[in-house]
Amino acid sequence: MFGTLSYRKQKTIIIVSFLLIPLILLATFTYYPAIKLIYYSFTNWDGYSPEKPWVGLDNYREVFSNSDIFKVFEHNFAYFAMGIVQNIIAIYFAVVLNSRLRGRNVFRILLFLPYIMNGVAVAFMFGYVFDTTNGSLNLFLSSLGLKHLGETSWLGTEGLVNYALASTGLWRFMGYNMVIYIASLQAIPKDIYEAAKIDGAGSLQTLWKITLPNMKPVIQLNLFLTVTGALEVFDLPFVLTKGGPAGASQTYVQRVVETAFAYNNYGLASAMSVILLFFVVIVLAVQQLVLSRGGNK
Repeated sequence: MFGTLSYRKQKTIIIVSFLLIPLILLATFTYYPAIKLIYYSFTNWDGYSPEKPWVGLDNYREVFSNSDIFKVFEHNFAYFAMGIVQNIIAIYFAVVLNSRLRGRNVFRILLFLPYIMNGVAVAFMFGYVFDTTNGSLNLFLSSLGLKHLGETSWLGTEGLVNYALASTGLWRFMGYNMVIYIASLQAIPKDIYEAAKIDGAGSLQTLWKITLPNMKPVIQLNLFLTVTGALEVFDLPFVLTKGGPAGASQTYVQRVVETAFAYNNYGLASAMSVILLFFVVIVLAVQQLVLSRGGNK
């Protein structure tokens, strides 16, 4: 039957089919759950009862009136700070390994390998690294004569635990960002560098005036991913510290999961998730505004 149709109709059916299937999948697994999440945020659903009592804005009022819920965002700052450091290091390695350095492909592979490791496996591995008594970090510091630092409880000290956990993310994701930056560098036309060299521009001038401005869209994307990643951290503190000590490493997403599955308050957890989504949208809008104004200048 399909073969009896005209070429134009066959082409139209094929195009519509290729567009319709992804849209159906997107609506089923993204938009529909998002709509249900927003609906649940206005209910007092416990997660298993058929009844979903409508409570209006009560869940949102509870979130904004409970300072303890938003206080956990302070713990996410360490991940944001480490994310900025991670991007700076990634840009450095991208610039170095984009040159004609001998063995650069080997170094690229070595730096990218941590990214392909399972997140839970990485968490357990760094659990041994940060162990107070037999951890490799403390043993290394003690071997250097830094016995005071060699006795540090990296995951048991409130002021250090979040930065210790965030450093794990730095080790894991730096190589991934480096590869993205290398791809951005390779997209810059070579004749621009040749013209700058003829004009007598030095290495630093070339970096600041040519390389970084041309990498701006990719840097912008990675900064957005850094901020959203810092807001959505869950696996590392959940596996290594369970939010301890005394809740010092509990993140916002951990609080959402705890509210839903430990206290069976899916309505409140849904409201917290919607607020997190709202924050991510605000971050994206502010970042776009700031960077667009900077570009216009």
